[in-house]
Amino acid sequence: MVARYCALMALLLPALPVHAVPSVPEGYRQVAQQARVPAELLYAVALTESGSRLPQGIRPWPWTLNVAGRGYRYATRRDACAALQRFVLTTNPKRIDIGPGQINLGWHGQHFATPCDALAPYPNLRLAAQLLRSYYDHWQSWAEAAGRYHHPAGGKPALRYRTLVLRHLQNLSS
Repeated sequence: MVARYCALMALLLPALPVHAVPSVPEGYRQVAQQARVPAELLYAVALTESGSRLPQGIRPWPWTLNVAGRGYRYATRRDACAALQRFVLTTNPKRIDIGPGQINLGWHGQHFATPCDALAPYPNLRLAAQLLRSYYDHWQSWAEAAGRYHHPAGGKPALRYRTLVLRHLQNLSS
């Protein structure tokens, strides 16, 4: 089964251009191009990480937190920041994921001046794209990069995550 998913991802991902198709929002295209990451992949990762059902369909939601495995979505950045400041006082930072790319505060918080700065969509997505690119550079596979974005050690959690990302990629191309 692992081989089947890897083969399917291997067929789909190398063909993705670094520039994006119209269904990927412009901001994602710009960030992806700067990091030399397929825009469709960056957007699919953001959909997997922070996708919310909105009137126009599922879209990444920038004011998303995941704390100890529980997701929280806020109407505004201010609300998300206030909640994040409370969570930081009571929760191990390695259990807090922030923003559209669900950047982990414990592992990557040093990239931001304050935890709330990780809620800024462009810096959040830039770091997400940089992480994807670094995994690709190491493993030479966008499928592997997608899985390791979620679970750097690889294995079954990474495979399950790649499957979710693949579903979003398929929806983008249909």
